[in-house]
Amino acid sequence: MSTNRKVPLRKCVVTGEMLPKKSMLRIVRSKEGEVSVDPTGKKSGRGAYVSKSEEAIELARKKNMLERQLEAKIPEEVYDELLRLIRRESIL
Repeated sequence: MSTNRKVPLRKCVVTGEMLPKKSMLRIVRSKEGEVSVDPTGKKSGRGAYVSKSEEAIELARKKNMLERQLEAKIPEEVYDELLRLIRRESIL
């Protein structure tokens, strides 16, 4: 293989691991302060990455890690959506 492209790594705000961007979920806070899940990874705003594991999501919820990272209140629906995305992927 001649393509020696670097895999973009991102740090999980929960585990502190550096993982390929593709194996993580991005949560984004817009300028308006809206917090949402960013499955494409392309939304503008301040982003935080979380490992695609239910444990990481639950830990982030329990310890308010995303709130600290994004300096915004994280609605429960965001955590529910993250868990839904992880579960859907683990079925596929």
